[in-house]
Amino acid sequence: MSIWEVILAFVVVVLMLVALLANVLVLMCFLYSADIRKQVPGLFILNLTFCNLLMSVSSMPLTLAGIIYKSQPGGDQICHAVGFLETFLTTNSMLSMAALSIDRWIAVVFPLSYHSKMRYKDAALILSYTWLHSVSFPIVAASLSWVGFHHLYASCTLYNKRPEDRTQFVIFTGVFHTLSFLLSLIVLCFTYLKVLKVARFHCKRIDVITMQTLMLLVDIHPSVRERCLEEQKRRRQRATKKISTFIGTFILCFAPYVITRLVELSSVVHINSHWGIISKCLAYSKVVSDPFVYSLLRHQYKKTWKDIINKILKRSSINSSALTSESHNRNILQLNE
Repeated sequence: MSIWEVILAFVVVVLMLVALLANVLVLMCFLYSADIRKQVPGLFILNLTFCNLLMSVSSMPLTLAGIIYKSQPGGDQICHAVGFLETFLTTNSMLSMAALSIDRWIAVVFPLSYHSKMRYKDAALILSYTWLHSVSFPIVAASLSWVGFHHLYASCTLYNKRPEDRTQFVIFTGVFHTLSFLLSLIVLCFTYLKVLKVARFHCKRIDVITMQTLMLLVDIHPSVRERCLEEQKRRRQRATKKISTFIGTFILCFAPYVITRLVELSSVVHINSHWGIISKCLAYSKVVSDPFVYSLLRHQYKKTWKDIINKILKRSSINSSALTSESHNRNILQLNE
């Protein structure tokens, strides 16, 4: 193995471990907190978490084996199954992010009618569509034998071995990425930019009220005035940062891989194998970032996973103290004897 391959293998191992830990923690928060389970977006986050977990235990290990051994890991049936699953999970996770953005758009732009427009039944219908949409492409690919081990990405994924099917495969790949990556990106941009517009409007209203209050309070201390102005500035930046993170991570993680897949269809351009694996690792990094972007850094999830950790630590400390006292009592009994 070259130094590049060692580094890439190490990156995949780190991504796999962090993705497993972070997504398991999100799942634990969902199971532990009744408040999180009651919320409609929790269904979309749960679906996204399951997709990420399955990706961590199916596609990532085979990519790691592909980098190390430079050949197809396992038999054809295993590779076909993992390639089918990888196509399904990637599309499903993209559409889940689009569904979360639609939920936020309705909640912010139509707050009074949110509970009537986004119920559990509506969320279940959206998830049913995402599953049907996501499973349709790997079914077509598997039926046409367009799933296999791709050396450029060291992964079991969409791959055409037959030159006579090249035109059909090019059309299929273009439609697939248009209706998965591009569709999700358009939905994300439309919904989150609408949310940002509303957030900025509310910030301006709050700013006007704050400035009027500061002008009326003549005797206010300068430090209090400065803190108010700083909070005003942070409030304006908060929504922009969040929305930039949602859209930015989606583009940064998926766009290089999707563009590489489309460029690869042209026989004119040669793509370096290291870049192919790097673009695949960037796509895998979305599996790592999703738990933090959509769940673990939010206040409710923070409180929940901190409660879980404290509960585990308290239980372990109680067990250790009980064992210590028990051993101490035994020692006393032995001395008395």
